[in-house]
Amino acid sequence: MTDVSEWLKVESLDLDAQGVAHNTEGKVVFIEGALPGEEVQVAVGRKKNNWEQAAMAAMRRESAQRVRPACPHFGLHAGACGGCKMQHLHPAAQVAVKQRVLEDNLWHLGKVKPEALLRPIEGPALGYRYRARLSVRYVPKKGHVLVGFHERKSRYIADMSVCPILPQRVSDMLLPLRGLVGAMQARDRLPQIELAIGGQGADLVIALVLRHLEPLSEHDLTLLRDFAGRYGVQWWLQPKGPDTVHLLDTGGPELAYTLPEFGIVMPFKPTDFTQVNHQINTTLVGRALRLLEAQPGERVIDWFCGLGNFTLPLATQAREVLGIEGSEALVQRSRENARRNGLDHKASFVARNLFEMTPQLLAADGESDRWLVDPPREGAFALAKALADLVQDPALAPGWTPPRRIVYVSCNPATLARDAGLLVNLAGYRCTRAGAVNMFPHTAHVESIAVFER
Repeated sequence: MTDVSEWLKVESLDLDAQGVAHNTEGKVVFIEGALPGEEVQVAVGRKKNNWEQAAMAAMRRESAQRVRPACPHFGLHAGACGGCKMQHLHPAAQVAVKQRVLEDNLWHLGKVKPEALLRPIEGPALGYRYRARLSVRYVPKKGHVLVGFHERKSRYIADMSVCPILPQRVSDMLLPLRGLVGAMQARDRLPQIELAIGGQGADLVIALVLRHLEPLSEHDLTLLRDFAGRYGVQWWLQPKGPDTVHLLDTGGPELAYTLPEFGIVMPFKPTDFTQVNHQINTTLVGRALRLLEAQPGERVIDWFCGLGNFTLPLATQAREVLGIEGSEALVQRSRENARRNGLDHKASFVARNLFEMTPQLLAADGESDRWLVDPPREGAFALAKALADLVQDPALAPGWTPPRRIVYVSCNPATLARDAGLLVNLAGYRCTRAGAVNMFPHTAHVESIAVFER
């Protein structure tokens, strides 16, 4: 590294939680661990024509938003856990950064400016993570096992003993899990443990999915059962792909989450997609439905519906809801959940490849008054493009009427901005409101919600 003698003033923060500054040559300098408003000297580690990567060497002005990290494994050095990137920044400031990222993406990528900003959705910054994929590695030279997230910018697993973003019961299990794996005969053939949690408070249902590359011996199965009894968890085994996941022993409590405002219970399997943060999800569903304002006589379509996270609550308000999802297996699960909640007379589900949507396929699903769109990170480009094509050329589907209002829930501000550009600039919608959702505190993930009206 090369020392830089000048003092740099940090102007902003990027999504990797790096401070952004400019040196006297006008180059952008990305600074690990620096926060907006701070003045720092740096050691440059990487140079390109227009930017440099650097680490802090000294500081003479510290941000008031800098806080002491809650986790002893958080840091900027080699070997630090890479599960979080922003624990040194106050949670409220993290939300402000994500809100700015959302607004910047909407304008610079989509040329869209919301007419009003929604108050960000936020909640507890610790103990929130109800889903996680923990890597496992037996280290023969050291004679011990590592269980946890990867180190910062590394393929190695961090040496973790606690994790404050996991519920306390799970954090307390990290060291016992290391001991369990170390005692198993297949310890060097167990690459990961996937965590999924249902319930809440004292009634948590903790599922651990153990990926094993060879059949487990009776010795190892006995160890798993003993651990389950001692720590109150249920083991699921995954010998091959996700479709091979099965319970070690049946008869335990059901894995499910609730949406109390709508009287909904959502059973799920540990490998199903559910939101990481159940508390934020509950708030998000309520916010989305209030923004959509579905009326008792209206038909609504829920695109990328998954297990019915939005579909079933919508069915308590609208005349009819159609949930559309790419996976036939998920569609079957959604139908089961609708029956379980007594809503199968109002909620129906179909499977469609939503990444190959055309104007004709879009019109074939019929007219609806309102849309709820909740795509994966890839966004809903084909859907938004098909809608724009139908608006611009009504002859493609004579008599078809576009929805009056769309609520778009996003986990990627870049693809939201791209799709918003189509809706606003080609399909004739206005972006009336938009706001950030802090689903993943301390991380770079930006979730958001936006409202579009004809």
